[in-house]
Amino acid sequence: MPEPSGSWVGVDVGTVRVGVARSDPHGILATPVATLARDPDAAVSPQDPDVTSIADLVTELGAVGVIVGLPRSMSGVEGPSAAKARQYASVVAARIAPVWVRLVDERLTSVDAHRTLRDSGVSGRRQRAVVDQAAAVLILQNALDTQRTTGSPPGEQVRIGRRKPRTKDAKP
Repeated sequence: MPEPSGSWVGVDVGTVRVGVARSDPHGILATPVATLARDPDAAVSPQDPDVTSIADLVTELGAVGVIVGLPRSMSGVEGPSAAKARQYASVVAARIAPVWVRLVDERLTSVDAHRTLRDSGVSGRRQRAVVDQAAAVLILQNALDTQRTTGSPPGEQVRIGRRKPRTKDAKP
């Protein structure tokens, strides 16, 4: 099934902050929206203010999907940060269903975001406030470009709920 066309929301999940970006209604250009605070000690839930803000933006835009960055190591291995991003994406997916949520590889986006901000004259101290937004823009733009050039959806779709076990795995 091809991905729907329209506005998309991009999310860069961090321990303390979440960067949010959006695309235009045609899904061509990503722009920054906000940096949302997170409670680093709490488990993510559908009622969290940052999840609520993302859900509200999806509704406001009539967005057709959300792209969440999946942090992998340079070798492609998924560590604890990737597990947290997957959990966050699952909570967002449950909150905004039936709108699609996709996970895409975000290797080096924060590094690129810092470099871009530094090159544009944003000081180190001011970068902290917007680097997550800049990373969300890079994640979303990469996904939009991939979809446009390949005709295939980027990354992997987040599934809500559990799948039924296969017959051979089912217990009597």
